[in-house]
Amino acid sequence: MKEMMAQLQELLDKGFIRPSVSPWGAVLFVKKKDGSMRMCIDYRELNKLTVKNRYPLPRIDDLFDQLQGASWFSKIDLRSGYHQLKVREQHISKTAFRTRYGHYDFLVMSFGLTNAPAAFMDLMIRVCRLMLDRSVIVFIDDILIYSKNEGDYACHVRELRKSYECMSYQLRVDSYRVLCCTSLSDFRVIETVDFGQQ
Repeated sequence: MKEMMAQLQELLDKGFIRPSVSPWGAVLFVKKKDGSMRMCIDYRELNKLTVKNRYPLPRIDDLFDQLQGASWFSKIDLRSGYHQLKVREQHISKTAFRTRYGHYDFLVMSFGLTNAPAAFMDLMIRVCRLMLDRSVIVFIDDILIYSKNEGDYACHVRELRKSYECMSYQLRVDSYRVLCCTSLSDFRVIETVDFGQQ
């Protein structure tokens, strides 16, 4: 129970949730095999009533085709990805959940909402739009930079940073890994970089 209280306090401190009086209230927290608690809100009833966003996800085989000839890669790690999207005020009460320690609303996108992947994918496409199909692949909350050589790679990272800075009020990046390969069997991690340092 201490873990549940700690997770709730962290969400409150970050401004991701607030106390609620909503008539909605999904169940929350399940025990994992290791005994720790996982926040797991059951939005099935809400999702049944939600108009689905049919945002098209890219085909995986098309994404792999784009990587032909690339030998420098970075996978971008986003911090609290879905939690960077704010919920509109008129919909906040629908995100409510109950615990033994209180009833809360999410002020940001919660995992489990049917349109969360589509909304986040749309944001990622807007951030990376000018680099898509050229040096960046986006799949929901994963961003992969790919380049043929080290010089192009450095340019692509700078270009993505510029796009990121234009949208920084919505998107936070922790770090990325620089990978280099000479063949599919020879991947080497060159370094892990704080996105703000380069």
